[in-house]
Amino acid sequence: MDIRVDTVRKEFSHYPALNDVSLEVKSSELIALLGPSGSGKTTLLRLIAGLEMPTAGRIYFGDEDASSKTVQERNVGFVFQAYALFRNMTVLDNISFGLKVRPRATRPPKAEIRRRAMELLDLVQLSGLEKRFPQQLSGGQRQRVALARALAIEPRVLLLDEPFGALDAQVRKELRKWLREIHDRTGHTTVFVTHDQEEALELADRLVVMSQGKIEQVGTPDDVYDRPNSPFVFSFIGESSSLPVTVENHELWVGGRAIGLPAPNDAVGEANLFFRPHDVELVEDGVSAALAGVVVASRRVGGTRRVELEIGGLPERVEIDLPFDHPAGERTRIAFRPKRWRVFPAAAV
Repeated sequence: MDIRVDTVRKEFSHYPALNDVSLEVKSSELIALLGPSGSGKTTLLRLIAGLEMPTAGRIYFGDEDASSKTVQERNVGFVFQAYALFRNMTVLDNISFGLKVRPRATRPPKAEIRRRAMELLDLVQLSGLEKRFPQQLSGGQRQRVALARALAIEPRVLLLDEPFGALDAQVRKELRKWLREIHDRTGHTTVFVTHDQEEALELADRLVVMSQGKIEQVGTPDDVYDRPNSPFVFSFIGESSSLPVTVENHELWVGGRAIGLPAPNDAVGEANLFFRPHDVELVEDGVSAALAGVVVASRRVGGTRRVELEIGGLPERVEIDLPFDHPAGERTRIAFRPKRWRVFPAAAV
């Protein structure tokens, strides 16, 4: 089921939570809405679900205008962060609930409801737990039940609102892999909201990066991570460092010195250089065309050591990754050059 959001605006008490947002979600795609708190991602998800109605604009399911249709009419499956399971119902009854409350004309027979629920229990790897109650399950198991319940109604669209936000890091990591496998097996058009960059990069076919009620960038995880189109996206997706630079003669200059990096052809004047801490190469100290700084702090990040550098004369500090056994200590001078970078005009920051 394709979804098309056409210039949608949503206001709450005259405050624009979404500003003329347009988005196309392809059938069977798993897409992530990613952004900081207040960016509009959950509002957009609720509009797709039918839990909110747009102030302006249209939402289409395929060729059908679904803008004014209810959640039930849209036939969406919704999974919340807080599980929203019925505490007085068994796992099997929770999964079956959406089918049991259908109008009589569309309600499957009891035997069919049970068969479908048991199949979903197997799909979400909870076979044998159908008689348990939610309070007898772990957080990860509860979220699997919530997903099975959403799938039971055979939704046209599956929507997930920070589904793993209440779980600890290790369980989240396991469930991310599991959810991707479930999606590939079922092929549902899936939209999920998250503020977890790692989760979005690992799970999604495409990312929709949002900020202040607008879409900043849409693309594959590789596109968004490797080719961010704005300072916000570069800073928000992954770790980054930035420095003010001057563009002269198609080169980047810092503190009156060229640093050995070519500038984009259309760049001129004051700008900002962005790069990833892991995406640098060390050079011999004293090389003129490079950046150099003094170590002022250090910490371990996985198998590397991340150091914070003061670049002479600049108030900004930058971070770079070193091999864990690198001998650099506090006040050690290190020269480096970014291997991949982006330059944005100063006015864009």
